[in-house]
Amino acid sequence: MSVARPRLLYVTDLAYEARGRRYCDEDIHLTSRLRAHFDLALCHPGEATALMDAFDAVVVRNSGPVLGYRKEYEAFRAHALGSGARVYNPLTGKADMAGKQYLLDLTAAGLPVIPTVDRAEDLHRLPAADRYVVKPKLGADSFGLRVLSPGRLAGTPLADGEFLIQPCVDLVHEVSFYFVDDDFQYALHAPDPGRRWELAPYSATAADLEFARRFIDWNGLDYGVQRVDACRTPDGGLLLVELEDLNPYLSLDALPEEAREAFVHALTKSLGRFAQGAFDPA
Repeated sequence: MSVARPRLLYVTDLAYEARGRRYCDEDIHLTSRLRAHFDLALCHPGEATALMDAFDAVVVRNSGPVLGYRKEYEAFRAHALGSGARVYNPLTGKADMAGKQYLLDLTAAGLPVIPTVDRAEDLHRLPAADRYVVKPKLGADSFGLRVLSPGRLAGTPLADGEFLIQPCVDLVHEVSFYFVDDDFQYALHAPDPGRRWELAPYSATAADLEFARRFIDWNGLDYGVQRVDACRTPDGGLLLVELEDLNPYLSLDALPEEAREAFVHALTKSLGRFAQGAFDPA
């Protein structure tokens, strides 16, 4: 007797235009490989709520910043939580999935993160800087981000609690660590800080992985794809930029074929366990 294959609803916005990247190419590649193991359909994030009940699991991938469809996303979360739908990544994530409050929480806890406040009256808590980054709490992919001088920052009205304020920190490079479930897969870095989307493979050290795993462990997701974004400071240390646990772009095109294949295999195995415990794709 043949075993029914798990049915996946793969949520993506194939028309989303990202600076310097083609998100759609990544999803076309991934879905072409996942179809060997799953019955799979693609949909736009605005359609997910109406379609999700017919599937064993919903995979949220390159769906764009939530600010672009906030009402639809809130309805999706409410329906998924109310119906018990299996959403990958699970909706219990505490990082970007829930907005960027976690950057404030991690700052207050003294963890290695770029210092962050969300109220003008707390600016004194930040290190003095020549420039400050201001971005919406529900932003992503540099959506709504501004860089302001101290004078312009003081003269810019900001609604308390809706924006994050951070000092611009000196950095050597940015580096990202990619995980499936709690297993490290690969790392990429931008050797030129001024060309942050020109990525190259990076050999993570034991200290690098200890840094990244600290945030993966903090988030506590049993399943899912997560990306730990960090910046290397001139003293050699790392500071967290963000923990993307909603729909992280994976930059698979920057990987050599062997690493890309290993990631696809790990993702397939994870989705198989998630969608149907007894299902174990080869």
